Amino acid sequence: MKLIFIGPQGSGKGTQAKIIAEKLNLKHLSTGDLLRNAQGKLKKEAESYMNSGKLVPDELIIKILKEGLSKPEIKDSFILDGFPRNLEQAEELNKITNIDKIIEISISDEESIKRLSGRWNCKKCGIAYNVITSPKPKEEGKCDKCQESLYQRDDDKPGAIKQRLRVYHEDTEPILEKYPSVRINGEQSIKKVTEDILKVLG
Repeated sequence: MKLIFIGPQGSGKGTQAKIIAEKLNLKHLSTGDLLRNAQGKLKKEAESYMNSGKLVPDELIIKILKEGLSKPEIKDSFILDGFPRNLEQAEELNKITNIDKIIEISISDEESIKRLSGRWNCKKCGIAYNVITSPKPKEEGKCDKCQESLYQRDDDKPGAIKQRLRVYHEDTEPILEKYPSVRINGEQSIKKVTEDILKVLG
């Protein structure tokens, strides 16, 4: 089974991809994992972009993905999480492998903004909290572990989230027309979303 999980920011697609991969014995492949696990020359090339704060170009991501998908234990049983992000990437992916289905985890823009704007982080420990969902800090504005003040990343502020959502709707949603896809209501509990995905996967 070869799947793609997509959804707007805050939809929980990464969480669900991990859960489903474990339950169905599939390999969970996020873009971040692929970049971190790249080997040799490809790894050095990717790190040169990431270390300088630049986006890794599509051409390099495709090469790394091709290398990852060539492994026998991954070849025909994986979930792609966070890729492809646009039609160009989808077309390149089609040259490497056939995808069985897209699972779209759908939430409204309002829900996305609500969930993401509730995220706060500890600079010292790196722990992420969420005042809307979980885990919530025991004391408002302070890390449970080290008592350091929490901060909010710039891309978790409402204005930045709206911009990220605009890019998602314009660039990522069109790939739904390229593959068989199923829409799952992401505004339910994590358990119910998982149950609905497992139902459609049979």
